Amino acid sequence: MRREQRGTRAEDTALDRDARELHAAVSELVRIYQFRDRKRICYFDLSVTQCYALGVLLVRGPMTLNALARELYLDKSTVSRTVDSLEEKGYVTRSVDPRDARALHLKVTREGRGIHRRIEQDLVDETRKLAADFDPGVRQATTRLISRFARAAAARFAAKGVSRSQS
Repeated sequence: MRREQRGTRAEDTALDRDARELHAAVSELVRIYQFRDRKRICYFDLSVTQCYALGVLLVRGPMTLNALARELYLDKSTVSRTVDSLEEKGYVTRSVDPRDARALHLKVTREGRGIHRRIEQDLVDETRKLAADFDPGVRQATTRLISRFARAAAARFAAKGVSRSQS
């Protein structure tokens, strides 16, 4: 690679070190949160994937099964089973998509909104306790940084032509 694209060897070494440290820190945070979330969400008789599916449908609005699979970075069959369970519990309804009669339109029910709101409040309360010891500027900067990393990662997947279900 040409020098202007890569920078100096010292810059590359520092970037490599920073990338390794960031990867380790994010991996540890994700691991801890996954186990914390699983324990708290399962208390409400939902899997983490079911909770994520409800969250996506609430934030993005009603959508097809294929669109939900892309948003969750999962294959369609996995999301179909997830939606089956949510429908059995009364948290999601399926109907024929008004734009494409071959597709199913997924929508969160009032009960689904309620259970998701209770789970989210429980998780936010826990995060509030963790964040209380940090200066408000640090909390806000951390939120902006994590959001920026998430957007950059999503954009990188999109630029590479990787569908969310392939990641």
